[in-house]
Amino acid sequence: MKVLIVSDTHGREDNLEKVLEKESPIDAMVHLGDVEGSEDYIRILTDAPVYMVAGNNDFYTDLPGQAVIDLDGYRAFITHGHGYHVSYSPNRLVAEALHRNAQIAMYGHTHVPHLEQVEGVIVLNPGSLSYPRQAGREPSYIIMETTPDKQVHFDIRYLRK
Repeated sequence: MKVLIVSDTHGREDNLEKVLEKESPIDAMVHLGDVEGSEDYIRILTDAPVYMVAGNNDFYTDLPGQAVIDLDGYRAFITHGHGYHVSYSPNRLVAEALHRNAQIAMYGHTHVPHLEQVEGVIVLNPGSLSYPRQAGREPSYIIMETTPDKQVHFDIRYLRK
């Protein structure tokens, strides 16, 4: 299974379109918030299932603030992260993931790609495709792939313009 994980597109979907063209085919896409009204458009960009949560800039949306999803047998807690103070520490996010029996915690909000394991939970942030804030400021995303024997691998990738 190949999963595209993105966040913080802020209504600018041009880079998401490029990433989908580059990475297709995918089996699922996860968007971790700050879509700013583009949720319907994002859903039609791919035939794969799309899982989305609302971010702190998503006003007047029906998107949930958080969710637990199954990705090829891996339980993932997805949220934008602002409600868990992820700019300071992943600790609250990890605690919530553990409470929900999730092996993976995915968040956005900081616009900085991040991948680590904390207390047995894989914690990841794909960064931002529209307004990256890490050194070099390249738009980023994560590809999650599971092997036939159900091993999981994550790769932070960059969209070089």
